[in-house]
Amino acid sequence: MVVHQHRRRRGRAGRAAAAVGLALTVAALSGCGGDAVAGDDARPADDPAATVRGAADALLATGSAQTRTAMEMATGGTRVTIRGEGGVDFKNRMGQLLVMLPDDAQGKAEHRPITELLVPGALYMKNRGAGVPADKWVRVDTTALADGNLVTGGATDPMAAAELLRGAQGVTYVGETEVAGTKVRHYRGTTDIARAAAQASPAVKGALEAAAKGFSKDAVPFDAYLDAEGLLRKVRHRFTYVNNGVIDVSSTTLLYGFGTPVTVVLPAEGDIYAGKIAD
Repeated sequence: MVVHQHRRRRGRAGRAAAAVGLALTVAALSGCGGDAVAGDDARPADDPAATVRGAADALLATGSAQTRTAMEMATGGTRVTIRGEGGVDFKNRMGQLLVMLPDDAQGKAEHRPITELLVPGALYMKNRGAGVPADKWVRVDTTALADGNLVTGGATDPMAAAELLRGAQGVTYVGETEVAGTKVRHYRGTTDIARAAAQASPAVKGALEAAAKGFSKDAVPFDAYLDAEGLLRKVRHRFTYVNNGVIDVSSTTLLYGFGTPVTVVLPAEGDIYAGKIAD
């Protein structure tokens, strides 16, 4: 693996491209419903912290789900948003996303969508660009990334997003609202990455342990939205890390279509690019 330094480019498009490149190459490679509180503010009888911490286990029981993601980065006065869409197999701890990078200043696409495969301990990316042949995949060891792939791929792994909530603390119940037409309960608090890593399932434990060491702050503010069955419908984490300056990242994961079959086919060994990754 090669650690890359990002060059400063002139102009809005250059700044946006640099920010996106940072999200996709940190460390080793270096839609959603409104938040308005409904009129019924009655608090649920459950323990808010315990409810949020159990979100990952509740998802496992569903088997799978469809997902949409949005990652907004703010650095150097520039904000860019990277969006993704796909599915997650909670039972086998695998997922697939199509990640769309933002357009340039003229509204033209600067890069083809990136296909990402999420598996325990690894991230596979196709159409990675930056010197990688179009027909090849890049494999990243997520346990070796300073952020544990919470921001590297331009989308927080939905499984990791849920597992992060195992470290939830200071949780308060905000009230009822809707996410994509479904009534949900809105919870707010912070999660401790190290604590979440200690409680996490084996599939994401290594990545979260790496993130606990790599982020400058263990405490991550979040907003979580759970339906009447305790299923996580939406979660937003706000990360802060330092890489040639302070970078704020807001990562949102939306889950729906629970039980929809999700098939993830890993690339053959010969289809994985082993060369140097360019800037």
